[in-house]
Amino acid sequence: MVAGFGATLVAGAFVAIIVLSTSDAPKSHDFSPGVNIGLTLFQNLALLGSAFVFARIGGGRPSAEDFGLVKTRLGRAVGLLIAVWFGFYAISTIWALALHLDEKQELPDRLGAGDSLGSTLLVVFLITIVAPLGEELFFRGFFFRALKNWRGLLPAAILTGLVFGAIHLGSSPAAFTVPLAVFGFGLCMLYHWTGSLYPTIALHALNNSLALGVALKWSWEIPVTMVGSVAMTLLIAWSIGRLLGHRHGAARAIAAT
Repeated sequence: MVAGFGATLVAGAFVAIIVLSTSDAPKSHDFSPGVNIGLTLFQNLALLGSAFVFARIGGGRPSAEDFGLVKTRLGRAVGLLIAVWFGFYAISTIWALALHLDEKQELPDRLGAGDSLGSTLLVVFLITIVAPLGEELFFRGFFFRALKNWRGLLPAAILTGLVFGAIHLGSSPAAFTVPLAVFGFGLCMLYHWTGSLYPTIALHALNNSLALGVALKWSWEIPVTMVGSVAMTLLIAWSIGRLLGHRHGAARAIAAT
């Protein structure tokens, strides 16, 4: 966690120095959409890279099983995915009504979504494909599993959820970090119940696609984005699993539990 976010903070400080030292530097503290996109992409890559590096340090070359990139029963996984998603939205709705929240997601605007077709497509790719892959491989595939091996299921799921909610402070309204922490906890339990990271990646992609579509006031684009993002993220995750390679026998059984 420190390595991934530390690298991002160093990169952000370096970029800030360059941007603010130029003659056409912005007068506000905000970066341009292009810079924000680059830093967001770098953060996901830094988290992903740190997960693979420390997994390798801890136990040699990691396999697909080590990150939960294994098959699971489709019907059960879909049912649990729907249950976790419904629970998250129920809690989010109750939370928003109780606190009278009516804040708009600022991340799409900061990344330049809507400025042009090209920028919008880039933001869609970043939010609905890169973020679900990077965050799930790090938080559920590495962070949660390491904590579960150390302190057990519930402490690991709770702590992972809290950290997951906290890292979204810069991209979501502060009041929504609590529902996001609940979402992070639910994703941990979904991973535990299914024994596979594929359902959590799919749910994360679905949720981000819906949230982005609502923020941009889309209509028919929302279901198209949801289907496309799930297909793409699962394909990329499967490809990563193929590159890592699989263990057999006992290791596969351990990963599934």
